[in-house]
Amino acid sequence: MSSGSSRGRDGTRESGEPGEDPGPVERARKERKGRRRGIWSRDFNLFFTARAVAKLGDTMLPVALAAGLLQYGYGAGAVGLAMAASVGCFAGLVIFGGVFADRFSTRLLMIGADVTRLITQALAAVMFFTGHVVLWEICVIGAVNGAASALFQPGVASTVPRLAADVQAANGAIRVAESGAQLAGPAVAGMLVAFASPGLVFAAHAATYALSALCLLLLRLPPVPVDDQAPHEGFKRQLIVGWREFSSRTWLWGVIAIWCVLMVGASGPAIPLVATQVTQEHGPRVYGLINSALGAGTVVGGLIALRLRPRRMLRAGSLALFGFALFPATVGAGLSVPWMMAGCAVAGAGQSFWGVMWATSVQTQVPREVLNRIHAYDVAGSLAMAPVGQALAGPAAGLFGTHHVLLAGGAVTVLVAAMLLAVPAIRGLVRADATPVRTGRPQASPAQASARSSPEKG
Repeated sequence: MSSGSSRGRDGTRESGEPGEDPGPVERARKERKGRRRGIWSRDFNLFFTARAVAKLGDTMLPVALAAGLLQYGYGAGAVGLAMAASVGCFAGLVIFGGVFADRFSTRLLMIGADVTRLITQALAAVMFFTGHVVLWEICVIGAVNGAASALFQPGVASTVPRLAADVQAANGAIRVAESGAQLAGPAVAGMLVAFASPGLVFAAHAATYALSALCLLLLRLPPVPVDDQAPHEGFKRQLIVGWREFSSRTWLWGVIAIWCVLMVGASGPAIPLVATQVTQEHGPRVYGLINSALGAGTVVGGLIALRLRPRRMLRAGSLALFGFALFPATVGAGLSVPWMMAGCAVAGAGQSFWGVMWATSVQTQVPREVLNRIHAYDVAGSLAMAPVGQALAGPAAGLFGTHHVLLAGGAVTVLVAAMLLAVPAIRGLVRADATPVRTGRPQASPAQASARSSPEKG
């Protein structure tokens, strides 16, 4: 027997002996392995379930709303108005929701938002079950839902890094679950409408909020470090500080500004035009297949994001975004159904991979005390131009033809991805956990970190 250290067959010292430094490469490998293994804690499982079931309900809602209003004699304009009431309130209030999330307990705000939406969707279910369907009342319910969502959404950004040390893997897992729910939601809603009534879909949607609220109620968030707590400032002051933090990061506002181009020129017009073109040329069944292929691609993109860990995340995400050009382009080119499905699958994977890279970059690069506000600016900026693009889709298709507008949307997507890569602050942003391991000053232990922290507000 040898004392001290042992050596391998090649004569090198084996790592892992007590008291020995395994080296920076081995430490980094073990750290990555430990982070991946440590994602699925009890509390992350609860949050993961809450996000998955809420997404399932949200994707069921458009089917129920359209089928229900059409059944009671309202037209497509009424359906659009009801949907716009929710989206408009959300986009207009989410920035203020970010300030509230930084001032109060994010968990309690999210629970309150879920309970509010549980009540409103239950009321909508009663209206459709009893046949008392009035458009302005449905619009009011949608507006309240949008306001509740504006309080809920900002807290998501700061909750993920508090529950998982490996933020990218956590975002990838959530993305896969949400993509799966997005695939299943419309199908489940369609069956419920066909075999029962739209009211049952609204009741099921209310139940998803109940389950989400229960999961969040059982959630135990770790304490917020004292250094990361937002200072006690006035509401207006916090709003100004949030904007200052947002505008001071070129990579952050640069992505949002470029993303607006995508919303106006590609993504916004593609949603209604692809639906119209595919349905007219091939029928609703093929449009369902196109959507399924797009959803399956988003699942694949999330799974890839669970494995790949690029040093420059936004550069990798921008490269993947080139694939999204195939969503409008394959339809605009009039390709066969299998080729359209293949193109949409690639597009979904590219969009999903970008989404994980972007969410992880924001959650790890922005100080935690302003993260909710920054995320609110991100969401508001991303949504702001989508209705503009959708509104311009019809007139543009009338002037140039649907096929040409969709092909132009593919070209715009390529241009947007190239613009993202052209900005040094975006393509050169290094992931927050890519800094080399330092051997001088030891890192604080979990117990030391806990001693410097205080319980969550609220």
